Amino acid sequence: MPLIRHCRFTAIDFESAGATRGKTDSPVQVGLASWSEAAGHSQPFVSFLHTTQPILWSAQKVHGITPADLIDAPALLGLWPELKARLAGAVVVAHGKGTEKRFLRAFPGHGFGPWIDTLLVARAAWPTLPDHSLSALCEVHQLTATIQSLVIRRAWHDALFDAVASLVLLAHVIDTHSLIDESLEVLLYPDTSLWHRGRR
Repeated sequence: MPLIRHCRFTAIDFESAGATRGKTDSPVQVGLASWSEAAGHSQPFVSFLHTTQPILWSAQKVHGITPADLIDAPALLGLWPELKARLAGAVVVAHGKGTEKRFLRAFPGHGFGPWIDTLLVARAAWPTLPDHSLSALCEVHQLTATIQSLVIRRAWHDALFDAVASLVLLAHVIDTHSLIDESLEVLLYPDTSLWHRGRR
């Protein structure tokens, strides 16, 4: 297992159309960005995604993406070369990784990973915090201004903004808990037992 300082971390985030009863959800935007100890923050990428599903009003209220934004947008499958180039060989990062892993099933056998879930990492790092949502964590640790400086003219629930936010949060955990020379394993399998104990 490599040391954290030798890893390239690539975060991915999807925004979706919203799920209707009896149908699966569909992505409408994807954002990716990378971070490493040596290179810092780099390689931002964001794209709207074509979908045949209507964007639910409830979803639009969260991320502000409308059908007009998706005109001429590529399908997710059409971005395979881009995603493969960015995710292959990287440690993949997401905050609450379930959605991202589910949408990437569009590429069977893609082999991306290992995966770090910054939601679980944050629960292990700060088990007594009342809110472990990405925005709440970044606010409490005064990271929002850093994210805004890296992602100009974007905000929460934009796929690129949220991807960069998860990397800024991850870097903050690594720094404040002195993990840079630890094995990657401590991030892959964070100990959330104290958080679970507090939920009882």
